Amino acid sequence: MLVKTVISNNPIQWQQQEAEQKQFVEEVGLLFETIGFPRMAGRVFGWLLISNPPHQSPGELADILQASKGSISTMPRLLEQIGLIERVSLPGQRRDYFRIKLNAWSEMSKRRLAQITAFRKLAERGLDLMKEQPPQLNDRLQEMRDIHAFFEAELPQMIERWHESRTAQSPHPSEQFESSYFISSPST
Repeated sequence: MLVKTVISNNPIQWQQQEAEQKQFVEEVGLLFETIGFPRMAGRVFGWLLISNPPHQSPGELADILQASKGSISTMPRLLEQIGLIERVSLPGQRRDYFRIKLNAWSEMSKRRLAQITAFRKLAERGLDLMKEQPPQLNDRLQEMRDIHAFFEAELPQMIERWHESRTAQSPHPSEQFESSYFISSPST
């Protein structure tokens, strides 16, 4: 059973919600696959985006996603390494849980900035190597350098505007985020 939050006692609505959630999880999995990650990592992430409670144990993930425990033990580690989710423990519980990490997207954007800088520097090294060559041979490296220099200049400002926008919408988003982790799952 995928659905943890029942919107109604109506079985038809319940089945529709379950089907929509399954479809969402699969779409996230496919998107992750298109950007080079395992589909199962995307499915885990997709479920953690919509699950109630927001934290899920590896066993719960395996059951809900109908996946092997081996796959479930590997995929959360991958998602932890890239900074999208975190491992947490709950008072009185002996097992670990996973949840979406607070500010995961802005943190990933900051890490992406380091990659952008590395690409710009690499392009500059290439241009330095090619300085004695005809200028038309430098076009590829110049484009690589220019686009990465542009993103390197713009991304920090975009992240800052994002944080300002987020703070204006909700003065204490982290408090709301943290308190949401103790929502109990409704009995079904």
